[in-house]
Amino acid sequence: MNTNAKIDALQLMLTDLRTRNESIRHKAAFRGCQPEFQSLVTRLIDQLESQLNSEKQIHREKLNSNR
Repeated sequence: MNTNAKIDALQLMLTDLRTRNESIRHKAAFRGCQPEFQSLVTRLIDQLESQLNSEKQIHREKLNSNR
C-alpha cells in the first residue's frame, strides 16, 4: 500500500479531533465557551479535510506520473 507521511498525519489529527476529549470539553464548558470551542473544532476539521484531500490528489498525481 502506498502511504504518505503527510496524509497519515492529517488522518490521525482528524481522528483525534473527532474523538470527544471530555477533559478539554469540560474546561471549555466550565469557562462558558463551549459554542466557541466547538466552532473552532469544526473549522479546524474542515481545514484539515481540505488539506488532506489536496495531499491525496498530489500523491495520486505523483503515482500516475511515475507510471
